Amino acid sequence: MFAKFVKTLEDKERAWRESFGDDISTPEKRRQAQRHFDWVDHGVLRKLWTNFYPVADGVFRSNQPSAKRLLKLSEMGMKSVLNLRGTSPYSYHLFEVEACRELGLGLTDINLSATALPSLATLLELECHFKTLERPFVMHCKSGADRAGFASALYLLLIKGAPIEVAQKQLGLKYLHIKASSKGILDFCLETYRLANAAAPIAFRDWMMTAYDPVTITAAFQARSQRRRAG
Repeated sequence: MFAKFVKTLEDKERAWRESFGDDISTPEKRRQAQRHFDWVDHGVLRKLWTNFYPVADGVFRSNQPSAKRLLKLSEMGMKSVLNLRGTSPYSYHLFEVEACRELGLGLTDINLSATALPSLATLLELECHFKTLERPFVMHCKSGADRAGFASALYLLLIKGAPIEVAQKQLGLKYLHIKASSKGILDFCLETYRLANAAAPIAFRDWMMTAYDPVTITAAFQARSQRRRAG
């Protein structure tokens, strides 16, 4: 009974969240979309908190930027934006597409998850973007903690050839990444490579091409989580 009640509340909340914020074509719709951005997408929390940090020369990470922050980034000399949230019909993507177009910023969209590992094809697509995006560029997800952290670690491994121990630091409490959660799958993936590299040195890209298996890694992560809960 209680579970059914909770599901009913969740369904109503989802229906409310999806009932507006998908149109910026009129002043009234823009106001509604701004409310969606501020309160549904938690943009109000990002007015002062940006989670903006350098990753490497000409590469930065951040949480979801507003149109005003995109203007500031443009004034700083930013050339490109890598959106790790994928495309969306809702406020945060509508405003970002509009602002990037008006500011002349290149916008690239790729869909990563904070709680599931990407396919090899997605990793290769991400690597291609890393190599071809005009710099300086900023990569972002919603909070700048998980997807942005994982992508930053991948940038250091794939493009800079950084040690895995250095790359792993991109996922940490400094960025509000919580390892002891379902998002810990991202840490577990990097740790899986670290252990493989310690046993028999191998470049990350070579490991990615020959040994990376998101299904197997996810199963191992879930088994470890179950053991920890049982213990």
